[in-house]
Amino acid sequence: MSEKIKVVIDAMGGDNAPSAPVEGALDALKEIKDLEIILVGTKDPLDTELAKHEYDKSRVKCVYSTQVIVTGEAPVTSIQKKKDSSLVVALNLIKNGEADAVISSGNTGSVLVGGQVIIKKAKGVYRAPLAPLIPTEKGVSLLIDCGANVDARPEHLQQFAVMGSVYMRRMMGVENPTVGLVSVGEEKDKGNKLVHETYPLLEADPNINFIGNIEANRISEGAADVIVTEAFTGNVILKMYEGVSKTLLRVLKETMMSSAKTKIGALMIKGALKEKMKTFDSDRYGAAPLLGLTKLLLKSHGSAKASSFTQAIRQAVSFVENDMVAQINEALDKITNK
Repeated sequence: MSEKIKVVIDAMGGDNAPSAPVEGALDALKEIKDLEIILVGTKDPLDTELAKHEYDKSRVKCVYSTQVIVTGEAPVTSIQKKKDSSLVVALNLIKNGEADAVISSGNTGSVLVGGQVIIKKAKGVYRAPLAPLIPTEKGVSLLIDCGANVDARPEHLQQFAVMGSVYMRRMMGVENPTVGLVSVGEEKDKGNKLVHETYPLLEADPNINFIGNIEANRISEGAADVIVTEAFTGNVILKMYEGVSKTLLRVLKETMMSSAKTKIGALMIKGALKEKMKTFDSDRYGAAPLLGLTKLLLKSHGSAKASSFTQAIRQAVSFVENDMVAQINEALDKITNK
């Protein structure tokens, strides 16, 4: 990198704030040479947390806020009334050009509303989708949308497909990413009205590699690189994914510890199993970008640990280096009259 990349961290968002955001940011600082961090949060807890660490103070700036948006607050009201919350202050920093990216693990609704109200969507973008990476047998797929646009229309999903394809190609190195549309059957005539109306748009779009409908049970197989759906279905898929993974891991652990015989077997495969299980660790994938905004906003899950923030910062740096905002807008130019 020839210039410093500045990343703003909402240090008060999430279950593990401010310890996880601060530790994760400082770990990233050690790893990424041309990086500057701006931490936004309440003065006393933020200063107390920073005092626990040794770091290059010339590359860390603190911006103090007096309010915090907590879980359960109404998104629109919280953004409107808590102008000096860590989240709103962080979003305004990037809006005003004082940073290149912002990361938060705070109240999801408030993050999504704040991103679209304060940072704002890029010209020509109908909806800004939340797009997390999810583990599959073949590596990872991008699930788009999973929380931002419950009442989407066919043209919205078409844009999601284009955005997701650009992301997987530029960020993940997939040369010709496949796109699948979530439905209740693989046949073209299966699905609800939204799926029926979206299918021909994706099928006719030369900017994507559309492979047709995919059922939810094929997502974990890596049936498509980009999984397109509206937010309600996407969020259900994501939560089910997370729940089943946790249940399987818990049952597997209980089984391996159930007898002396199974404990011996577990000891023999411990190393290989531990390495394999890392692929299902959400911290490994960092944060989900809210695509289609004028600037980069990344949303980490509420229980994000320090390692998740470090990975999210790596994502942010790569996103900026690849000029992803401009790349996505350029791709959307081909299907949208601006």
